[in-house]
Amino acid sequence: MTATTSLETTPPAANGRPRILILGGGYVGLYTAMGLQKKLSRSEAQIVLVDPRPYMTYQPFLPELAAGSIEPRHVVVSHRHNLKGVDVVTAAVTGLRHADKVATIKPQQGEEFEVSYDHVVIALGSVSRILPIPGLVETAIGFKTVEEATATRNHILDRLDAAASLRDPAARTRALTFVFVGGGYAGIEALAELEDLVRDAVKIHPSIDQSEIKFVLVEALNRILPEVGPEMGTWTLQQLRERGIDCRLETFLKSCEDGHIVLSDGTEFDTDTVVWTAGVKSNPVLGSTDLPLDKLGRLTVRADLRVAGEDGIVEGAWGAGDACAVPDLTKEPGAFCAPNAQHAVRESRQMAKNIVAVLHGEPVVEYKHKYAGSVASLGIGKGVATIYGVKIKGFPAWMMHRGYHLMAIPTFNRKFRVLLDWVGQAAFRRDTVAIGRLERPREEFVSSAVKPPAPRPAGGGAPGA
Repeated sequence: MTATTSLETTPPAANGRPRILILGGGYVGLYTAMGLQKKLSRSEAQIVLVDPRPYMTYQPFLPELAAGSIEPRHVVVSHRHNLKGVDVVTAAVTGLRHADKVATIKPQQGEEFEVSYDHVVIALGSVSRILPIPGLVETAIGFKTVEEATATRNHILDRLDAAASLRDPAARTRALTFVFVGGGYAGIEALAELEDLVRDAVKIHPSIDQSEIKFVLVEALNRILPEVGPEMGTWTLQQLRERGIDCRLETFLKSCEDGHIVLSDGTEFDTDTVVWTAGVKSNPVLGSTDLPLDKLGRLTVRADLRVAGEDGIVEGAWGAGDACAVPDLTKEPGAFCAPNAQHAVRESRQMAKNIVAVLHGEPVVEYKHKYAGSVASLGIGKGVATIYGVKIKGFPAWMMHRGYHLMAIPTFNRKFRVLLDWVGQAAFRRDTVAIGRLERPREEFVSSAVKPPAPRPAGGGAPGA
C-alpha cells in the first residue's frame, strides 16, 4: 500500500495538514474515523487508521453467527470500503512514544517502521483474559472474533458428525459434552445459541439421542448475566437449567489438560470442547507506551476523552472504549463507563467532535450517557432484556435484541444483508452443515500428493515373491 511509504517518510503536519493516527479499528476506531471523515476535508487533516484486521467485527452478532443465523462476512465491516479518504494500514501497533509523538507499526510482512503524528486516538480495545489454568491455552478456544465464532460452530457440529459413528461409549460422551467457562453477556449468549443449534442439528442425526447432549456452564460468581440485573439473571439461569444445561455457579475450572476437566467442586469428566468467555482485559500493548495507565492497565482519560495523568492533560492523546477508564458522569464520582458497544460507539462520536473542536480552536464537550440497559438472545425466539429498568423476557426480548442490533450495526449494506439472513432462516430450515476442514484447506491437496504404493507384479503374487 502506497500509504505505508508516505507514512514512513512524511513528517506530521506535512503541507499544513495535521496527522490524526487512530490505533485500532474496532468500534472506537471505525466510528471515530467515520466521524472525522465527515467533519474534516482531506485538505484539513490526514486520517490514518492502523489495525491488524482490515475490518471491524460487530461482536454482538457472534453468537448468532455461530448458531448459523447470520453469515460470517455479514458481521464484519470493511475499513477500506467504508472509510474513503482515510489511509488504512493493515498492521499491528507494537509501541508508542507520545513524548516524541511516534508510534511503532509492525506490518503483516516486512520490518517495523515508525509513524509520526500530531494527534493519536487509542482505540486498541481489549483481549481475552487468560488465566494460568493447566491445559487452557492448548485446549480452549475464545469467542471474541469472527474467526473464533466460526471455528467454534464448525468444531461443535463436527463433534456431532463424529459421535454419530462412534461406538466407544466414553469417546461418544466426550464428543457430545460441551463446556463453556464464563457466565457474562458473551458467555451466556454463546452457550444458549449453540445449545439451541445443537438441539436442532441432532434432529437429523437419528443415531444420537437428545439425552446424550451435555452442555456445562462454569461460572466463578454466584450469578450469571449481571448486565440485565439480578432478577433477570436468576430467570435466565432457571431457563437454562430447564433446557438441561448443567449450570455450576461459584465453581472454578482448575484444569483442562488434554480435555480432562477438573472443577473446583471435585467434578471430573472429559470433553473435546472448551469455550473460554471468562472476561477480558485491556490490550497489553498499552504497557509499551509512555501514556498514563491505571492499576488495571487501562488508559486514564477525562470525561472529554482526552488522555490525562497525575500531571494533567496529555496534549494530542485521546482514548475511548474497552482499553480506557472513561468516567461515567451519570453515576457517583469514581465510576467508569462499562466496556460495551453502547458506550464505545457514543464515546467515539463525541471524541471525533472534540478532536475537530480542538483543531478549530473551539471548546470540547464531556461525554455523558445514561446506560440504557442490555438485551440478550438465548436462542431462536428466546431472550431476556432490561431496558431503562423495564424487565422483558421470552419472545419480545428476542425481537428487541434483533431490532436493536439491526439498527446498531454500521452501514446499510450490513443491515440489509443481516436482515436477508434472518428472512432466509425463517423461510428454510437452519443450516447445520459443518465445514470443519475450512481451517485445514490444504489437507486433501497434500494427501493427493502422497506417493501411491508400488503395483503388484503380474500374476498376483506378493511383492518380491
